[in-house]
Amino acid sequence: MSINLSKGQKIDLTKGNPGLKKVMVGLGWDTNKYSGGYDFDLDASAFLLGSNDKAQNDKDFIFYNNLEGPNQCVVHTGDDLTGGSGGDDEQILIEFSKIPNHIEKIAITVTIHDAEQRAQNFGQVSNAFVRLVDEETGKEILRYDLAEEFSIETALVFCELYKSGNDWKFSAVGSGFFGGLAALCKNYGLQVG
Repeated sequence: MSINLSKGQKIDLTKGNPGLKKVMVGLGWDTNKYSGGYDFDLDASAFLLGSNDKAQNDKDFIFYNNLEGPNQCVVHTGDDLTGGSGGDDEQILIEFSKIPNHIEKIAITVTIHDAEQRAQNFGQVSNAFVRLVDEETGKEILRYDLAEEFSIETALVFCELYKSGNDWKFSAVGSGFFGGLAALCKNYGLQVG
């Protein structure tokens, strides 16, 4: 049975599910219809972070232009340019045994592409969620619905998976950033060109 989490809640992943080796992180959202003249393009990303909460280099940033992390430990299944398909809009696969030792945390984020130019923000996005599925069994382990009302934010950290000893845990974050992908990259120690 899937567990529904609220903002700030944490849950053991591998300790409570000893056979859990690979998870699918499904992300979804709906965009409010308004006459801005542009379609919405939301993009999921994963930042692979060390103990200092920073990415070592660009290879630790998994997104639509870099779909695979080191050893294929994290794989982005591809960019959904339109969303609104019902169910997961984008998916990220994580295989715990392949994650390099220096990676302590994986931040799962969603940004709005060209948000400033298109005058778009997360105040115009609803029904955002993240869910974790056991890749082997297809069973949904948990779900976090982002119920918060956002306004000017153009980037969100949906959740984090983090190492605790030899186990992995999940944290429902739901925090927003203004400044889109560039703000997230800077926050996680990457230079934006």
